[in-house]
Amino acid sequence: MRAVDTPEYTDNVTYDEIHLGQSARTVRTLTLEDIRAFAAVSGDTNPAHLDPAYAEATMFHGVIAHGMWGGALISALLGTVFPGPGTIYMEQALHFSRPVRVGDTLTVTVTVMAKNDEKKSVELDCQVQNQRSERVLFGMARVLAPAQRVRRLKVHVPQIQLFDPEARLRALLALGDGLAPVRCGVVHPCDADSLQGAMEAARLGLIDPVLIGPEARLHALADEHGIDLTGITIESVPHSHAAAETAATMAADNRVQALMKGSLHTDELIRAIVTQVALRTERRMSHVFRFDVPTYAKPLLLTDVALNIRPTLAEKADIVQNAIAFAQVMGIALPKVAILSAVETINAAIPSTLDAAALCKMAQRGQIVGALLDGPLAYDNAVSAHAAGIKHIASDVAGDADILVVPDLESGNMLGKQLQYLGGATSAGIVLGARVPIALTSRADGASARIASALLTKLVAHHNRKTRL
Repeated sequence: MRAVDTPEYTDNVTYDEIHLGQSARTVRTLTLEDIRAFAAVSGDTNPAHLDPAYAEATMFHGVIAHGMWGGALISALLGTVFPGPGTIYMEQALHFSRPVRVGDTLTVTVTVMAKNDEKKSVELDCQVQNQRSERVLFGMARVLAPAQRVRRLKVHVPQIQLFDPEARLRALLALGDGLAPVRCGVVHPCDADSLQGAMEAARLGLIDPVLIGPEARLHALADEHGIDLTGITIESVPHSHAAAETAATMAADNRVQALMKGSLHTDELIRAIVTQVALRTERRMSHVFRFDVPTYAKPLLLTDVALNIRPTLAEKADIVQNAIAFAQVMGIALPKVAILSAVETINAAIPSTLDAAALCKMAQRGQIVGALLDGPLAYDNAVSAHAAGIKHIASDVAGDADILVVPDLESGNMLGKQLQYLGGATSAGIVLGARVPIALTSRADGASARIASALLTKLVAHHNRKTRL
């Protein structure tokens, strides 16, 4: 009997070498990722395989694998091990006798039952058993066996990265369960995405919205896109400048505990806020993006990519401290902060490396608190332990950063958009450092990003309320 392993080369067995009773086997343990990958490739999104609540109510009482996943294991055995490369699949009969569940270990065995010398075909009995020796699948396969010996380097298939933005969003929203909605001024939501995002955030219990904008225009937009504004408070103002000023005044007067940017420009809103003395704190305002990146094991915070164009060292200290405080609100007790530059060594010709070193020294002296800082770090060794290892960087932060601090707005803005548009990341954005949190996304962002940003403001607003008691 031939057992499957992972050789550097793949060999086959020719028709003339095959004899009756000859067999081969392989072993595979089913994971939840296997089920999701099979669904993604096949398009079979039957909820019995993907929805635990639905699956629990079926006769199987839980999620089960696609039946053809077991069939695919037989195909893999025939095509790569026995007979191996050169085999042509002609026919397969399958009988499904038991469900396969996550964690089941399947042993797949094929045994030669008949040969046809004229057609060079082989019939094989196919048996699949679980770890309890229960047969879950059986049948008969007919193949054309290879006539010539083949020895090839083993083919390494591309790695599949499974990323479910909706599942990530649901997990994020769950952080706000049990917290009351916050009164939120939605500033000039005069396009479909910003208005829909605000209304969906209200429906999900994240915010109690006050729409600040031209009332007639808002109602016309709602009618055009089927958005229900029944019972929603509207503070009518003539244009975006007035909306920003009114929102800042309402926040200063504590009539709203959070703000959400609509379709106006960021500069308009921030300018109105900074002119309100009652909204100022001891720290400079800064923006933090929260990214869910498909290829990164945890959420990644990026700052500052929206407000501070070319921050000084003192301003960077505020940016870092704002991000640390936000990370702690999000449940990261001791966040790891990577101060980015183009290189990971201090170079007087690259000012950002000097700032990075100074920020780390400030953390050592207690001028920045609540986190582990390291820098300068290049982007690769900030997020990749492999890259950090190659460059012999000994650090608790390198390769495992929670927060990335960019040198300036230009580099940060480009990095953020690369993560979104090329890296497939989903995002939410918030402005910190004012008396109220501000949900701030790009005007190009859809409703989901606005909903996620509303959740961030809800968490920060509740945290602010507790710390002021």
